[in-house]
Amino acid sequence: MKNVLTLPEDKKIFSAEELRECGLSQYRIGRLLAGGGLSKLSKSYYQNEDYNGEESDFYYVEAFAPNGVICLMSAAVYYGLSTFIPDAIDVAIPRKSKVSTMPDWPQLEIHYYTDDRYLLGIRLVEEGRNDFKIYDMEKTIVDIVFYKEMVGIEETKEILRNYLQREDRDLDRLMRYAKLMKCEKAIRTYLEVLV
Repeated sequence: MKNVLTLPEDKKIFSAEELRECGLSQYRIGRLLAGGGLSKLSKSYYQNEDYNGEESDFYYVEAFAPNGVICLMSAAVYYGLSTFIPDAIDVAIPRKSKVSTMPDWPQLEIHYYTDDRYLLGIRLVEEGRNDFKIYDMEKTIVDIVFYKEMVGIEETKEILRNYLQREDRDLDRLMRYAKLMKCEKAIRTYLEVLV
């Protein structure tokens, strides 16, 4: 007979709803917490302490910022556009959203985006049973140019230079996003200097 108190070992973070979908009652969740199989991260999210798989700090974003999307320098590093190691994970959330609990680790840097900026270019990355939301490469570039004072001028140039060397770049999408985000002129200036 299968032990009903075990969770899939290949999933790191579970929402309370996902635990219920696994057939766990509140009582069984409490037993897993007491037995050390689960730990509580936030009001509605839990960490599987028996997780056996690839590690990524990005898996934690959903637990603390449920609408969070990996952005800016964290996304640039993910795409291999920068060698900079951020102190915190850059996370975009809608301007009217709230983050009630902030973790000690991993550290999150919350950026409040207007709805039009927030909704553009989100992609879901699935790594086995784990996933996270991140902006696609072109949206990442547009955001970095838009926030270049915060990111840093030299870092912005490096990221754009690396992007232009990529075979999978999509300049049409980049310019479409730039136009929608009202930074077409700045993107064109950078492209003219770097090409």
